[in-house]
Amino acid sequence: MLPAFLIAAAPARAHPHVWAEARLDLALAGDQVTALQHVWRFDDIFSATVVIEFDKNADNRLDEAELAEIGTTVRESIADYDYFQVVQVDGKDIATQAPETVIADYQDGRLVILFESRMKQPLPLSGTLTFAVYDPTFYTAIDFMEDSDMVSEGLPGACTREVIRPDPDEILAQNSENLTEAFYETTDMTQLTGIFATRLQLTCGQGE
Repeated sequence: MLPAFLIAAAPARAHPHVWAEARLDLALAGDQVTALQHVWRFDDIFSATVVIEFDKNADNRLDEAELAEIGTTVRESIADYDYFQVVQVDGKDIATQAPETVIADYQDGRLVILFESRMKQPLPLSGTLTFAVYDPTFYTAIDFMEDSDMVSEGLPGACTREVIRPDPDEILAQNSENLTEAFYETTDMTQLTGIFATRLQLTCGQGE
């Protein structure tokens, strides 16, 4: 059986089964966001599982064709979840394009996934813009280890940035009744996982 993450987004779980260290780069052109560029570096246990599943010639390594197959599988398997991307402006969801390709690599015993999703329309840097990357099924934990892993180089002076890291204990304490009720009323954990996700928030004045 292929690793669940690579077949399709898995059913919601009580806790993640796969871990990835992430980097997000905002591609900017003047006062607009044009694309989101991603790097995900998976944990060594999951990476070893991927080698076992995709090493068709049993040489204990991933060659170019095998890596290409992994990239294609990832691209297809998480399409229904918008590639784990959430972009909002003033609380309104903003659409991104599917990546043209997903590149898979294997470095130092770990699977690395790289891809770029372009905005369907260039996104003006105006208002409150929020960018998050998380698996809504909570099967995969995507972690930004440092604030600097959410990159927004070249921001105009009218913008400020903040990396927001919600405190799970604080969220649970403040919303215990609502979260408990929601947990028992829905089998779709995708409605709940976003409130725990690390996000990059840009606050920008009107374009000059």
